[in-house]
Amino acid sequence: VLEESGYSVVMTRETDTALCDPGSKRKKLEDLKARVGLINEKKPALTVSIHQNSYSSGTKGAQVFYYKNSEESHAFAAMLQETVKEVIDDGNHRVEKGNDSYYMLKKTEGIFAIIECGFLSNPQEEVLLNSDNYQQKMAEAIAEGIEVYLYQ
Repeated sequence: VLEESGYSVVMTRETDTALCDPGSKRKKLEDLKARVGLINEKKPALTVSIHQNSYSSGTKGAQVFYYKNSEESHAFAAMLQETVKEVIDDGNHRVEKGNDSYYMLKKTEGIFAIIECGFLSNPQEEVLLNSDNYQQKMAEAIAEGIEVYLYQ
């Protein structure tokens, strides 16, 4: 969506494969380090890490996380959270949440937000998250949040 609007986008992954040696005993850590290295090397204006959450069947709604010691990341996360809530319009009352323990939030330079687009553990949201239409709507919401933040 962002590329269609003329933005330069760098993806750390485009498939569901880890950025590590397949035989590694520390795949998750190697993958995280590789993604952090790429982000810090490219020095993007903003970084967004997109995820699907899982917790309990009754939990739902997209939520954005930011490094709690970064005012800029907090401002970006707040804008992203509000834009996603407005565009998706599913009654989500979640607010952006600061965190100081997520590896990527701690180790990356620059403005960074993690968006959990919903809960795969919630049967209704699982259907939505697997829907091409919903994925497109979420992508458009994230892109809009990025653009609003960049041009405020």
